Formats: sequence, C-alpha cells, structure tokens
Amino acid sequence: MDLNLICRNIFKKKSMDDLINTSKRSELKKTLNVFDLIVIGIGAVVGTGIFTIIGTAITGSSESAGAGPAIVVSMVLAAIACVFSALCYSEIAAMIPVAGSAYTYTYATMGEFMAWMVGWILMLEYAIGNITVASAWTGYFIQFLKGFKHVLPDWVVNFPLWLRYDYKTMSALCAHNNWDIHDKVPYLFGHIPFAVNLPAVAIVLVLTLLLIRGVKESTRVASIMVGVNMFMILSFIIVGAFYVKPEHWTPFFPSDPSGVIMGAFLIFFAYIGFDAISTTAEETENPQRDLPIAILGTLVICTILYVCVALVLTGIVPIERIDIQAPIAHAMSYIGKDWFAGLISVGALCALTSVLLIYQLGTTRILYAISRDRFLPKSWRLIHRKYRTPHVMTWISGLVVIVCGLFMDLNISAALCNFGTFTSFVIICLAVLILRKTEPNRPRPFKVPLCPLFPILGILICGVLIVFSLNTLKTSSVYFIIWLFVGLLIYAFYGYKQKRIEERGRIIRRPKNDDKNIIKVK
Repeated sequence: MDLNLICRNIFKKKSMDDLINTSKRSELKKTLNVFDLIVIGIGAVVGTGIFTIIGTAITGSSESAGAGPAIVVSMVLAAIACVFSALCYSEIAAMIPVAGSAYTYTYATMGEFMAWMVGWILMLEYAIGNITVASAWTGYFIQFLKGFKHVLPDWVVNFPLWLRYDYKTMSALCAHNNWDIHDKVPYLFGHIPFAVNLPAVAIVLVLTLLLIRGVKESTRVASIMVGVNMFMILSFIIVGAFYVKPEHWTPFFPSDPSGVIMGAFLIFFAYIGFDAISTTAEETENPQRDLPIAILGTLVICTILYVCVALVLTGIVPIERIDIQAPIAHAMSYIGKDWFAGLISVGALCALTSVLLIYQLGTTRILYAISRDRFLPKSWRLIHRKYRTPHVMTWISGLVVIVCGLFMDLNISAALCNFGTFTSFVIICLAVLILRKTEPNRPRPFKVPLCPLFPILGILICGVLIVFSLNTLKTSSVYFIIWLFVGLLIYAFYGYKQKRIEERGRIIRRPKNDDKNIIKVK
C-alpha cells in the first residue's frame, strides 16, 4: 500500500476556478437583496431554540447546571461565538458564490477527506438536530390539544405519557415525581420497556411524504413564517412584561458558574440556521455587501429578541417551575392566560413544522451532494419517476430521525447538533486562514476584518465550548465520538475506494497532456 499515494488522494481538492465557473453558468436568478437575506436568516434562526431548548438552558439537566436568569449572559456569549464564524462564512461565500454549504467550501480548501468528515458532521446539525425540533413539536402539540379539553375526549387530550416521551425522558420524569416507572411504561415480553414520542414520529413521516411529492420554497413564504414568529415572540414579550416579578431574578447568577457556560453551549442551538444565509450567495444581487450585513443583522436582531424573551420568561415563572418542552406557552398558562398559551402553541407549531421541513430538506441535500461525489451508494440518489425528487434519500433521512428519536431525548440531540455545528464553524475559520496563505492574490469581495485575529478567536471560542462540553456532557460526548469514528470507517472502507473507482472510470489519459488525447469511458 502506497502511503504517499493515499495521502495525495485524501487531500485532493475541488478546483475553486471550476466552482466559480459553475456559478457563472448557473441558471439561478440573482434576485435576493439584503432584506430578503435577513428574512431568510431570521426565519432559519427564530424557531426551535427560543421555543424549547431555552427551558433546559435555564433550569439545567441531569448532566449540567442551569444558567438561571443569567441565561441572558449565555445568549450574548453564544452570539459572540457566532459572529467570528459568521464573518468567515461571509468571506468564503463571497469568494466562492456557489449554492452549497461547508461541505463544498471544505472540499475546495482542505481536500476530500475533510470534506467527507464535514459533510458527516453536518448531518448532526440537520438530521440529529431535527430530533430536537420534533421533540419540541410534540410539546407544543400537547399544549395545543389542551386548548380543546372541553371538546375532545380525555383519552385524546391526555394520551399516555409513554406515547409522548422517549424512555430516558420517562425515567427522568418518574424519578422527579417519585413514580414507579413500571406503572407508567408498558414492558414488552415483561422485560423490554416501550416508550416512544408518537407525535414526533407522525409529523416526520408526514413531512417525509410531503418532501417526496416535492416542495416549493420562496421568500414570500419565508416572510409569512417570519411574520408569524415575530408576532408570537413580540406578543409574549409585551403581554408577559406586565406579569414580571423582579424577585424571580434573584439571585441573578447561579451558584455553579459552569451553568452560564453550559447555557451558552445549549442556547447556541437557538442561533443555528444563520449559516443558511451564506448558501444563497449564488442568488444574491450583491453578495459582497449584502451577505455580511444580513448575517450580522440577523444575529443582532435575534440576540435582542432572545434576551427580552429570557428576561420575561424568568421574571414570570420561578426557575424550578419552568417547563422544558414548551416553556413560553407554559409561562402564559402559569399566569392564567390559557387562551394566549394556545395562540402561542399554534404559532410555535407552524414555526416548528417549517423548521422540520427545512431541516429534512437540508439533510436530503447534504446526503445527495455526498452521494453525487461517490462517498455514498449511487442508488441513494435515485430520482422518483413521477415526482422527480430523490425519494430514496428522503426516506433515509426521515428514517434516521425516526429511529434515532426512539432512544435519544431532546437534550442529547440538541447537544449533538451543537457539537456538529461548532466543529463545522472551527473548520470554516481554519479554511479562511488557509486560503489567506495558499490563495493570497485571489479576489476577496469581502474580507474578515482583523485577520488572522477574528478567525483565531472563532476557533478558540468554539473550541473551548466543545472541550468544556465534552467534559460535562458525558453521554452526548460519547455519542459524538462514536459518530466521528463511524464516519471515519465509512470513508476508509467505502468512500475512498469508490472515489478511486470513479477517477479511473471517468477518464484515461494518454502520455501527452492534451485534451484531444482524453478518452472518455462510460
């Protein structure tokens, strides 16, 4: 085995010039302005995190302390962690204005092995992160049903807990309430506990079928969704502000300061999605100016909204009474505004459904791109004869969410999603530093200011949060390491070989390096 040859192969890059030429031949229209980009950014960011994971970040979990009212500090730290990575995304997106993601950027800067690993890690952000969204959907669906308790039968409104939560969550609930788990969870064959988040499974199946039939997205639809989200959040802030009790903010900082850092890691999930803006570079009228404004503008607007929501939430409900599945809707119920809680639940259901759809679509696109590069089986990207959609890939992505959702709770899936996102951010910051050395003369419509300081700060902040969380979140850390190891094995025993087969089959070159002497082999 020639190790030198293997090293050359795993570091093979896609030509940046070829990628740029592809974008110039693109049929996509450059119609997006800075307002459209901010709408897309807010639509991608404002959703799951603020409606769900904020509850766990405030109260803490079995593996970490909570931030308490100091969650606002955690939010600012998470926003700062995003800024440096966001600037790096802007520079690369402006240099390579091609529709894609960190997978494409990495392939152009670090080679095929790192591209594969980034693509594999991005699956944590989209596919595994979708488990958190689906769990959140269940929480607000239950709140929605409670609004019809005088209309619907009791067995519908209050269906069994073991059909709402996974087994680990059920165990935690039973321990917290001093319940006997054998009374709350059925056991198959007398030994195997059975608990499943049925509403989450159902909504993922419905959206998978919808994606197979085809989905049309537009900025007009995005604007409507953003309008609904903004209305719900602003209404919660305005109405809830009249019921705030400042004594609930005392003490402001938790006794365990690690809760603030852990809160920053968890609440980072609320910011995931802003990187979607960078993927629209190919359709932006002026990516040099508009991308940085949109990315930074999205972060500023969302941070202000999040801080206000956190202050109102912790001011209304005592820390120990905050609901971790549907904290905002529960807060309205806590102050006797059941009708308002129902309204928020409807808006949250709409927002979370759209996020689920986008995440599922994103998962499919990542898998499709990876399969197109021969790292995954060719059969996975088969197109449906009638609907002209990658139906095999869509079913695979849907089943991944459903199967993993059977044994992973909201907190673990959110942490894994953050691990994947932080890692991809570190790699994007590294890519900027690499390109400054390897391609110093290449035109850069937008440059990260104070380079290399800002990219290095992005690497350090994300790296510190990863290391801190690896030492704190033991279960999620083990899953993350296993995920990386599985990805490495897939590349070593399948992806690498398939890539070499593709290269040998694509062309056979004669001794003279002349395009006329290239024989294409089918």
